[in-house]
Order: sequence, then structure tokens, then C-alpha cells
Amino acid sequence: MSTSSHTTSDSSTSARATVHRSVGGRGAGWRDRVGAYVALTKPRIIELLLVTTVPTMILAQGGLPDLWLVVKTLVGGALAAGSANAFNCYLDRDIDEVMNRTKRRPLVTGEIVPRHALIFATALGTVSLVWFAWLVNLPAAWLTGAAIAIYVVGYTMILKRRTSQNIVWGGIAGCMPVFIGWAAVNESLSWAALALFGVIFFWTPPHYWPLSVKFKQDYANAGVPMLPVVASDRRVAAEMVGHTVAMIVCSLALVPLAGMTWVYTVVGAASGAWFLWLTVAMLRKAQGRARGGPGAMKVFHASITYLTVLFVAVAVDVFLPF
Repeated sequence: MSTSSHTTSDSSTSARATVHRSVGGRGAGWRDRVGAYVALTKPRIIELLLVTTVPTMILAQGGLPDLWLVVKTLVGGALAAGSANAFNCYLDRDIDEVMNRTKRRPLVTGEIVPRHALIFATALGTVSLVWFAWLVNLPAAWLTGAAIAIYVVGYTMILKRRTSQNIVWGGIAGCMPVFIGWAAVNESLSWAALALFGVIFFWTPPHYWPLSVKFKQDYANAGVPMLPVVASDRRVAAEMVGHTVAMIVCSLALVPLAGMTWVYTVVGAASGAWFLWLTVAMLRKAQGRARGGPGAMKVFHASITYLTVLFVAVAVDVFLPF
């Protein structure tokens, strides 16, 4: 991003902040201020990341891990994810301003000025790394630092505005909670952890691209080359099918790698087949071979359901007596 664009964005955002604070002759209330800072962390994304962490820790332990360790890992993970998301809001404030989906974010409305957002993001990241190193272990701390760097530098600063495969490789950051949760329990990684990493890696594009289809014009206006902006609906759907197949392979690879029972096997196969059916139906619709078919947002919401069901099955399977 050019220095001039950031300078212009800082000036316009600061102006909006002045107007915001002057409304009614007083500053925003503390609840509004806290709410604005919480919004910077994108809490809904954090929730999804944490959904994958606890089942991973249960599998790594082979049972219920120490509850205090789980709490420490979740708190540290939330701080790290919040830091990465706040950095993302700071770096992307210029494009957030022109996108309908993001134009109400605190840095765009002026509820928070850029300098304060940068300090907040840095503070959260620093605390998260110290938290993991002090209260969990060093491998988890190193992996947490890598996750923040991949999302902030790899995805936001390098990939997002340069390639249509941005979410594919940038999505590695979203896979890191699996490694962090596993390392928190065992201070090392394993092939089973790599299989879970693969599930989320291949899940990310068919999860995010439908959202990009929905807001294709937004991304086009912002100059962000998401795949649905630069490619046909047919190609997007075809790549979603390919990623979904790879995702299912990784989910079933967990069976021999982690000694999962037939319960997880059935749930993994059935939920994977269901989500694959949706992506294939989306492809057939894009090819003109079917009049109906799921809309982009239906596939987006279905992807969240799939991941939740799969990781619940991972957690439950560990406690089964067979």
C-alpha cells in the first residue's frame, strides 16, 4: 500500500473521528468505545477459530485435557486472533471505506483513530505471545507468532491485493489454531495434527469464496482480486469442488492417523459428502446444467456447519468406549 494512500486515509479518518467525538458536545461513552475496540478484533471470526482448538486439544490428550490449560490456550488464542484482525482493520482501512460490507468498521466511521488501533493491535499481539510463552509453552508461543505474521504480513500486506489465490495461502493463518492447540498439550506436532491442518486449509476457499461471490462488486470496487472478481462463476465453483474433495481426504486420513472409531468415520464421510454435494450443485448451476441449486450464502453457512460438526465429532469420538 502506498504511503500517500495511507496519509489520505489517516486524514479522512481523523476528520470523521473529530466529527464523531463532537456530536452532542461530548465524546463517545465508554461502552461505545469498548464496543468499537471489540469490533476491531472481529469476534465472530475468533469464535470459529476457537471451535477448532478445543477438539484438537482433546484429541491430542486422548481425553479431557487440563481445564486450566484449555482456558489459557483459548484466552491466548483469542488475544492473538484479535491482534491479527485489528492489524488487518488498520492496514485495510482504505478498502474497507469503499466496501458496503465493511464501511461501518470503527476505523472507517472514525470511532477509533488509526494510531490507537495500531497500538491496540500491537498490545494484543505482544500480550498473547508473552501469555503463551509464560503460561502455556514456547512451541505454542512460536506458532502463535507465526500465525499472526502469516495473516498480517503474508495475507493482508502481500497476497490480498496481488493475487486471486490470496485466501488459499493466506488461509494458512486460520489453520494455525490446530497446531497451537496440539502443541499446547504435547509441546510438539504429529501427523494427526497435520491432517486437521489440511482439513481447515482446504476448507477455507470453499468457505470464503461464496462470501466473495456475494460481495463480488465490493471487492471489485476496492481493487481486491478475489477469485470471484477475476474468474467466471464456473471456475470458482470448480475450484471449490476440488478443494472440498481434498478436504474430505484429509478428514478421513485422520481415521488411521489418530485411531478414530467408526462414529467419526461415518460423521466425517457423511458431512463431507453433504458439503461436496452442495459445491457440485453450485458448479452445475454455474455451468447452466441445473436451473436451481444452492446460492452462494447457503454454501457459506453450510461450510460453517460442516466444520463445526466435524470437530464436534473429533471431540466426541475420543470418549467413545469402542
